[in-house]
Amino acid sequence: MLEQILCIDDDPITLMLCKKVISKSSFSKEIITAQNGEEALHHFNTLKYNKNKASKPELIFLDLNMPVMGGWEFLDHFTSPDYTEFNSARVIVLSSTIDPEDLAKAKKYPIIIDFLSKPITQPMLEYLKKKMDL
Repeated sequence: MLEQILCIDDDPITLMLCKKVISKSSFSKEIITAQNGEEALHHFNTLKYNKNKASKPELIFLDLNMPVMGGWEFLDHFTSPDYTEFNSARVIVLSSTIDPEDLAKAKKYPIIIDFLSKPITQPMLEYLKKKMDL
């Protein structure tokens, strides 16, 4: 079981569904959310400058198409030297469409461990448990 997961998606229903499915499956002890990439980076900046050193997300479920800051822009920032202390976090892209161009682009980011279609499901989490040796 993971300690903490971050779900980044602009759709509140998708975030609620993620929380419910992840909680039911005992996949993670804590689930935090952000509604876009900028909000997620703000969370990581808060962790970076927090003296208490709160727990860091081990896994990020990331939507690609969001207002303010989308998934690709988030990944560009998150993989920059400014966020190296969070390099242990892995990313699962959750998208409503699986575009071959997006799949190819995802391979450029070594932190992406999979590219899956929405919505998140119990069988999907079972697959990820095996893939991540949880």
